[in-house]
Amino acid sequence: MELKHLHSFVAVAEQLSFIRAANRLHLSQPALSSQIHSLEEELGVQLLFRNRRIVQLTDAGKVFLSEAYAVLQRADEAAERARKAAKGQLGKLSIGFVSSAALEIVPDIVVAFRKKYPEVILDLRNIRTTDQIEGLLNKSIDIGFVRMPLEHDQLKTTVIHREPFVVIFPEEHPLAHIKQVKLSKLRNERFVLYGRRWAPGFFDHLMQMCNTAGFSPDIVQETGEMYTAISLVGAGAGIAILPKSVVLAQSCKVVVRPLPYSVGDSEIAIAVARDNRSSLVESLVSLATSFHKHG
Repeated sequence: MELKHLHSFVAVAEQLSFIRAANRLHLSQPALSSQIHSLEEELGVQLLFRNRRIVQLTDAGKVFLSEAYAVLQRADEAAERARKAAKGQLGKLSIGFVSSAALEIVPDIVVAFRKKYPEVILDLRNIRTTDQIEGLLNKSIDIGFVRMPLEHDQLKTTVIHREPFVVIFPEEHPLAHIKQVKLSKLRNERFVLYGRRWAPGFFDHLMQMCNTAGFSPDIVQETGEMYTAISLVGAGAGIAILPKSVVLAQSCKVVVRPLPYSVGDSEIAIAVARDNRSSLVESLVSLATSFHKHG
């Protein structure tokens, strides 16, 4: 059964005239009559009673007209949804994000995206960077908000957020009174670090920062959550170097001091698989990169 046959039947049923229906459809009358005949043959029932004077719906035709309206409406809806999906306006996205992006970065982007594309379902998951890499490669997530640096030949990353590093001390630490701390001053400290197994690029970057300052940090504890690192510092386990926004969101008993700009910034990027051609993914990446300015 072809949709054009349904359109033809509906036109005749509404006009109760083959001539007027043919004009509306821009068809010849013989072509229209042939389509109606083919439809009736396929169904095995007479839908229209017609002679030279009148055209009327049969009982079967009245029932079929109601169903034809529903089918054509559903077809129109399906076509519209397909067009929206092709434009990245409809569907579902699975998004992974590191917990340190959950306060300021991801919520703003999610709210803005939902306002622009209300028919897209967003599945948000708090996932560490290493697990996001795996998820992007096996397609269990579509987009990741990852802690940089991250290099992988099958992933494409775009930095969307930069912020300075800070060092945090327990409240009674001897260096807590210094307004800005040089990295070299920390050579004899015990460090609590966001562990390499969870964010190897971030860990290696901190190690390189310390090595450039002339020392290798004494790591007393690694943790898979930056907020746990802050709590450990507050309890006196050691000190930690973390992105500024992560620390400011906490109320633990710690002292936060800036590091010199020369040590560089902490970065969060949006990551996607290079072979992902989804219009939905492109829509979210485009919004995220324009929504968050660097700095």
